[in-house]
Amino acid sequence: QVQLVESGGGLVQAGGSLRLSCAASGLAFSSYTMGWFRQAPGKEREFVAAIDYSLGGTYYGDSVKGRFTISRDNAKNTVFLEMNSLNPEDTAVYYCAAGYGGVPDRAYTYRYWGQGTQVTVSS
Repeated sequence: QVQLVESGGGLVQAGGSLRLSCAASGLAFSSYTMGWFRQAPGKEREFVAAIDYSLGGTYYGDSVKGRFTISRDNAKNTVFLEMNSLNPEDTAVYYCAAGYGGVPDRAYTYRYWGQGTQVTVSS
């Protein structure tokens, strides 16, 4: 049974930082592209970042480029999202996802999804 468990969300002031983690189990983690998506109330799910399984190439949504950094530790089956210079527009539920093939910034690429962790940025 595949499980993706996000952690690290919370309430932070604008300009602050958070580090999200996603612990994976039940899958060959190093063979999967790992992604982060987010969804704010009343908005569509948005691609945030992805890191591929092969050379560790990274991809970012335009709204987070230069502020967020995705990384992975294959030995610990964990993917991270370092978020800096947070602003209220970053408030959303953040989801971790695992997939292979396809395009890294498209939700259809990902077969497995976590339950999400809430990030709230106050102004």
